[in-house]
Amino acid sequence: MSGFATGSLQLTRDLNRAAVLRLIASSGPIARSTIARELGLSPATVTSLTRELSDQGILRVAERAPSNGGRPALLLEIVGAAATAFGVKVAPDHLVGVRINLDADVLERFEEPFDAAARDAPARLASTLQRWLAGSAEPAPLLGVGLGVPGIVSRDGTVEAPMLGWRQLGLASTVAETLGVPVLVDNDVNTLAIAERLYGRGAVDDFVTVTIGPGVGLGIVAKGDIYRGFAGGAGEFGHVNVVEDGAACRCGLRGCLETLVADSALVARARREGIISRRAGIERLRQVAAADDRARAIFAEAGATLGRAVAGIVNVLSPQLVLVSGEGTQAWPYISDAFETALRRHLFPPLAGVAVEVDPWDDAKWAVGAAALVLRSTFTAPLDNSQPETSIRARLPRPAAALA
Repeated sequence: MSGFATGSLQLTRDLNRAAVLRLIASSGPIARSTIARELGLSPATVTSLTRELSDQGILRVAERAPSNGGRPALLLEIVGAAATAFGVKVAPDHLVGVRINLDADVLERFEEPFDAAARDAPARLASTLQRWLAGSAEPAPLLGVGLGVPGIVSRDGTVEAPMLGWRQLGLASTVAETLGVPVLVDNDVNTLAIAERLYGRGAVDDFVTVTIGPGVGLGIVAKGDIYRGFAGGAGEFGHVNVVEDGAACRCGLRGCLETLVADSALVARARREGIISRRAGIERLRQVAAADDRARAIFAEAGATLGRAVAGIVNVLSPQLVLVSGEGTQAWPYISDAFETALRRHLFPPLAGVAVEVDPWDDAKWAVGAAALVLRSTFTAPLDNSQPETSIRARLPRPAAALA
């Protein structure tokens, strides 16, 4: 990282403050001298910024570092309990919500059925969240609510999500009006990538998150931040064409990657071939695969198709790391070999060393990712005047004595 020396004085301070906070969140406890060295900032600037963050109750002294004779250095860390954020994964048939602190520790978890296709689904979502928040036992201040949805989300929170049956839905404003707190909405795969950037493999500035399961998604982190493209549509990986005039996709196109790799495609093929019954789903197919070569072949072919497609992404973007996540990873033992073989075979040779890691499936992790949307507003510089993000920063606590 490096300090920021351009733009107005206030913008420069905002950029540096966000960089300091993010570094402490990912690497603390850490000394001021280390912060200055890592970010290329002057010691005076770091002292001023950390005092400001301490006044807000966000930083504290963790311990004193050993020294070789001089005054021991103060090590600074985030005060996780200073504030909380609420995150919700919105799926076609259920909601999963979590309340987390500034360290991304899950304090509470909620889950219940949800019908995204209902005419009043947005209002039901808002009322459910209102009930969850009212029943929360966590006393720390709530900064805001993040929502992760499987679709394209514009900057103003308008959602286009065919999987949910939502078209040009002003979700952020609808939910915020009911809850009375700032609400941020983003594509659910983007929220996973944001959480990974803040609390996971934070040292990696360029990586992609590929998700498999009911759909196929892609989150792109470039130079440390999410890449959304024009109108927020970057990452619709599942709708890359892989078969000319192939099977119809729910998006309206034909031959999309999802028509070969998504759960529904695997289940449909297994039913046609008599491997599972006409009422059985993906869970049953995974069970059968333990002892049935035909079922394993279905997963392996999907893995090979996915590997070739991911190789294309790597060849275009050159990420340092590929993360694979989502419900579909529960079948990874039957997918991995074919995926790896196809991926490596189709990579541009200079990029052949890209690392691939698979995250164990955890439904709540998507909700944590949605909550990270809110925390990101405190850890990332305000490059524009987005009202929800400005409102979130305004809700940060402002008590406490300054650091020595």
